[in-house]
Amino acid sequence: MGSLELAPLQLQADDPLLLVGALVLVVAVATVWSMVEIVDAYDRGALTILGEYRKLLEPGLNIVPPFVSRVYTFDMRTQTIDVPSQEAITRDNSPVTADAVVYIRVMDARRAFLEVDDYQRAVSNLAQTTLRAVIGDMELDDTLSRREMINERIRQELDEPTDEWGIRVESVEVREVTPSQGVKGAMEEQTSAERRRRAMILEAQGERRSAVEQAEGDKQSNIIRAQGEKQSQILEAQGDAISTVLRARSAESMGERAVIDKGMETLSEIGQGESTTFVLPQELTSLVGRYGKHLSGSDVEEDGTDLESLEFDEETRELIGLDDIADIIGEIGEEAEMDVEAMEQEAQEIQEGEDMPSDSGETIDIAETRQASDDNEGD
Repeated sequence: MGSLELAPLQLQADDPLLLVGALVLVVAVATVWSMVEIVDAYDRGALTILGEYRKLLEPGLNIVPPFVSRVYTFDMRTQTIDVPSQEAITRDNSPVTADAVVYIRVMDARRAFLEVDDYQRAVSNLAQTTLRAVIGDMELDDTLSRREMINERIRQELDEPTDEWGIRVESVEVREVTPSQGVKGAMEEQTSAERRRRAMILEAQGERRSAVEQAEGDKQSNIIRAQGEKQSQILEAQGDAISTVLRARSAESMGERAVIDKGMETLSEIGQGESTTFVLPQELTSLVGRYGKHLSGSDVEEDGTDLESLEFDEETRELIGLDDIADIIGEIGEEAEMDVEAMEQEAQEIQEGEDMPSDSGETIDIAETRQASDDNEGD
């Protein structure tokens, strides 16, 4: 029983048709698999048949000849290539180290496939040599401060050869330019010296501004002080003039009264004598008449009972100079107001930058006022 059951199974395993069928199935699956080529949306495929370039495969499902075809894909997106750090010497013999980043895009997959082997490595090597050449043609200060110019020059240098490869250089960015340690130390010392110089300049400017403001304040203070002194001198001169006039008028009045009093005493002495004929000077009779007229119109009533204060008549006011004193005081007040206005005008002109007037004019005015007062007192 056991041998009879194993025999059919062995016959099935040794059946050549079954083996051929399985082999054909495997070959068919492999053939279909090799005929189908799927290209991504951001790629392009370069198709070669037996090593010969045929065409570019578009994104999607593509049917290619099986077993003899080969597809090379190219990424059509912007790609980033790091440029390793490069040591270079600037035009002024300063060693620096620089690195950069290059952004490229495949514009023609056919040329990128046929014209260059490994376009990314080719662009990286070309960018390294170009970076050293551009930095070597510039001075150290320019390499540190003019990054945009370096980027633009490298991009222009890479444009022409990469166009032949079907590659476009979109931009180049220099990430860092580092001077050597010795140059860096010298630059730090230079920067420190520059900062100290600026600090000294700012300090000097501050001191100068402070001195100017202090001088301006002193100038204004001197102007105000001079104005005060001038006004004080004017007021003092006006007071002296008024005092002198009053003293002169009072002395004149008192002199006439003394003459009258003395004359009355003389008349009294004469009246006590035995003679009945008297000779009086005309001046004495005139003064006595004026004095008597004043007494007759004074505050003594005829009946001698009431006393009232009477105003001075015109002749008496002229005698003691009351009207003249009021006029003089009014004129002096007007002159004082005019002098104050002139003084304010002069102060305004001084503040606007004009030269201060000399003090000789003020001194002469005060001296003339005092001289006039002295002359009045002497008269």
